[in-house]
Amino acid sequence: MLDTQAAAPRTVSAQAPPEHHVFRSRRSGVPRLRTYLPELWARREFVYELARCTLRAQNYLNAFGQLWLVLNPLLMGAVYYVLVDILSNGKHSGNYFSVLLAGLFLYTFFSSILSQSAGSIIGSSRLILNSRLPRLVLPITQIVIAFMRFMPCMIVFLAVHTLQGLPWGLDVFYALPAFIEVTLFGAGLGFICATLQVYFRDFSNFLPYVTRIWLFLSPVLWELQVQLAKHDLKSHVIALNPLSPMIGAWGDALVYNIAPPAAWLAEGAGWAVAAFVCGVLVFVRREREFSVRL
Repeated sequence: MLDTQAAAPRTVSAQAPPEHHVFRSRRSGVPRLRTYLPELWARREFVYELARCTLRAQNYLNAFGQLWLVLNPLLMGAVYYVLVDILSNGKHSGNYFSVLLAGLFLYTFFSSILSQSAGSIIGSSRLILNSRLPRLVLPITQIVIAFMRFMPCMIVFLAVHTLQGLPWGLDVFYALPAFIEVTLFGAGLGFICATLQVYFRDFSNFLPYVTRIWLFLSPVLWELQVQLAKHDLKSHVIALNPLSPMIGAWGDALVYNIAPPAAWLAEGAGWAVAAFVCGVLVFVRREREFSVRL
């Protein structure tokens, strides 16, 4: 007979538990800016090179691409000039084309910041999932790209301004603080748009309608002083537009070489700083969740 013995129980080797990565929001919501801002500044060269690579991929750095950067704003200005000329039956000043180009180019720069920043996180999902960097780098890169596209527009404006014989002087430098205000204001709203796009994927479809309506409520197709002097409902709506004092100051300084009212610059600075601070806080508070929601 076979000696049957109870089989000894087999010992199962202990296996290491699988590794888990848990993404949680920060306790305070906002990272330590003492650490975050130096990390952001350390990647300034990365921002510039990423912007250049993006423009190169879009053929903006070759001869034909640079020519289109000049022709596109000129043709766009011509289209709006003809449109306004038809609507007003030719009743506008002889300097109107310069006024139109100055406001239109600045507003296009502003709207480009919003639209490009809105898609900066969604469009860079692989970079976010495979690298560790402050997410604020991505919308800032889009702002740099918008600025690089804006510079050729100024070549067109300077040519038209010179051909029309408009004055040049030291007061033209008042356009610089107005431009900085528009940039900060657009950057703050752009950071908010980038955050909203992560949570609401259809937001980018809605944004062009907002910027288009905003265009007609801003002193782009008309001069701010003329509209504010009417004291009607439209003038009150225009006065509440945050872009009105910024674009108004930009046009006065750049086209007519006159110092804009100090109240316009002060009001524009208030809107710009408030929007920029709010945009940064909203973005950095939510950026830890972007990797989970992409």
